[in-house]
Amino acid sequence: MNNVAVSVDHVTKSFRMYHERNQSLKSAIMRGRTSVHEDFLALDDVSFDVPAGSTFGLIGSNGSGKSTLLKCLANIYYPNEGSITHFGKIAAMLEVGSGFHAELSGRENVFLNASILGMSKKDVTRKFDEIVDFSGVEQFIDQPVKNYSSGMYVRLGFAIAINVDPDILVVDEVLAVGDQDFQEKCFQKFRDLKKAGKTVILVSHSMGSVQAMCDNVAWLDHGHLRSVGDAKPTIDAYLDSLRTDSE
Repeated sequence: MNNVAVSVDHVTKSFRMYHERNQSLKSAIMRGRTSVHEDFLALDDVSFDVPAGSTFGLIGSNGSGKSTLLKCLANIYYPNEGSITHFGKIAAMLEVGSGFHAELSGRENVFLNASILGMSKKDVTRKFDEIVDFSGVEQFIDQPVKNYSSGMYVRLGFAIAINVDPDILVVDEVLAVGDQDFQEKCFQKFRDLKKAGKTVILVSHSMGSVQAMCDNVAWLDHGHLRSVGDAKPTIDAYLDSLRTDSE
């Protein structure tokens, strides 16, 4: 399995969707029944391998299950069935400001967020200047992050995640919040990680970016894996399906 960074094996993930909820034990007794709900199947028996040292894209329309799968990859969600195996240290950048404390300064959040991602205080201190330089928020590093723009949140969060030096980096569409210069810095960092033998898994609605960056792509459709393989033919098949659906 040396050539595999992540193995997704028959993963199924469902969520309980409530139509009406009992607010208290008393309301349940008075109504004589429990809350009404149904199970929503976000991922249905999904299997694929992510090659080590590759940039791997997840594509699909809204509601296809991409974000759910990313959160399963990052151990935020756990599958109802199946398993996900990581071969190496993983870091995830999934939501703007995830892991940040709004009242703390950027400096304090660098140490807090990096420790959550597994870095020691000594390592954070050593890499602090590099993190801040990449983020471009030097002028505001001692200001509370509640005063940061969404772009500043993303830049600082991403700068921390990549400096954890993960074997596998998982990135959601949050990079779309950054400006063009920052996106290019990120893509260059992805290229550097690939040269170093690291693996990047990313979600983007920009098929141009996915095709430019990714070696392989998995296409999800309403929780089902429609196709997985080389980036260009998989993206072409996905775009063809969108054109067919709109006709």
